[in-house]
Amino acid sequence: MRIGLGFILAALLLGAQAVRASDGDLRKELDEVKKELEAMKKQKSDAKAPIAAAKAITDNKYGPNAAVTTKTGKLTLGGLLQVWFYSIENDNLGFYGDVSPTTPGGGDTNEGKDNDSFTIRRAELKFTMDITENVSATIMIDPSRPLKGRPAFPTNVGLFSRTGVAATVSDDVRNPDNNAGQRMFQDGFINYHGVVPHHDFQVGQYKPFFGEEGIASSAALDFCERSMLGQLGDKRDLGLTAHGTWWDDRFQYWLGAFNSAGDHFGSRGEYQNRGDDNDQKNFVWRVFVRPVWKHETWGNLELGASGDIGRHGEAGGPTRIGGTVDGLNRRRTWSQRFNAWASYRPGGPVKGWWLKGEYLWMNDRAAPAGVTGVGATGFANSATYAFPHAFSVSGFYFATGYKLSDSVFKDSAPGWLKNFEFAFRYEQFENILVADLVQPNAH
Repeated sequence: MRIGLGFILAALLLGAQAVRASDGDLRKELDEVKKELEAMKKQKSDAKAPIAAAKAITDNKYGPNAAVTTKTGKLTLGGLLQVWFYSIENDNLGFYGDVSPTTPGGGDTNEGKDNDSFTIRRAELKFTMDITENVSATIMIDPSRPLKGRPAFPTNVGLFSRTGVAATVSDDVRNPDNNAGQRMFQDGFINYHGVVPHHDFQVGQYKPFFGEEGIASSAALDFCERSMLGQLGDKRDLGLTAHGTWWDDRFQYWLGAFNSAGDHFGSRGEYQNRGDDNDQKNFVWRVFVRPVWKHETWGNLELGASGDIGRHGEAGGPTRIGGTVDGLNRRRTWSQRFNAWASYRPGGPVKGWWLKGEYLWMNDRAAPAGVTGVGATGFANSATYAFPHAFSVSGFYFATGYKLSDSVFKDSAPGWLKNFEFAFRYEQFENILVADLVQPNAH
């Protein structure tokens, strides 16, 4: 028995040693496998690193809400789309009344302008190329511009002239707005910057820097449409502008020269997409100062003024009546328009509230028969206003609003309410143009 027990103990000891030896080998193998796995993970991580880095870069450059640009010659693309439905009171009443419905052009029911409609108000595509660090070029088109039949806004009378049928324009340059189908071409200009300290220079077709609301981006308007005053500043022209900025952009000025074809009343067509109709150029200046700016308590205050002075017309002389001079007989006229504005956005507990006001005065001569009178049987004889005198109009607006996303309630307001803005505007303008019954040429 003792011998048998001795053999059993010896076998158990040998088995334990074998297990220990086997366990050590297994651990060694496991350690080697672990090392291999770690090496494989590292290789995999190293392989993914460039991909992750590239993804981070591309997400930063081309991800959501990021501008898409090229590497050489940076190209930035932008756009704006506005779809409207508008409704106008369908009362078949025009401003002058239905004075002569049976005479061609004698009726004034306004029925052609009060139709409710869906419309594509704006469909802008903008391309800006930074050609070098000092030169950039911009092109903007709006395919919705040639759309016909849309009434003038903000009201169904808009900027309104009483016009006749078959009016004689023998004394005009005869360059009406027949290029309506080409108006989709909006901006096309080159900007030169970063060379002359505090200054940049711009040449091409764009809005002359005049006024405040008129030249503002359509995407940044306080209302869905500009005021009547603002519409007169929302016109593009061809020219050259020098722009200076000082005091951290708190003082800026613009000096420019433009074709200014036609007239400020629009009775000879638009400024844009056409050559000049006289040898003279209009000079436009604009200046503003921001005495209070980005102040936590006092907010932002901007005061500005602008002017546009030049001469319209050419060979006809300042008072010439009738006849022709080498096919160009539009009478010379000193055209002038001046504008002033104030804008204030307070800070502190009332931030989000804003106030703005603007005033415009302008003087020019309308196209022959471009504005007619009204007689007892409808239109007065358009020939009585064939050689009109220059006249002036003026107007103003005041606007105020409250933008929740800029207010003290931006963090506590419900999500659906945060992007709301409440705005009010009162405007007054001499926008109804009609010849005086007694002195149609002069008043």
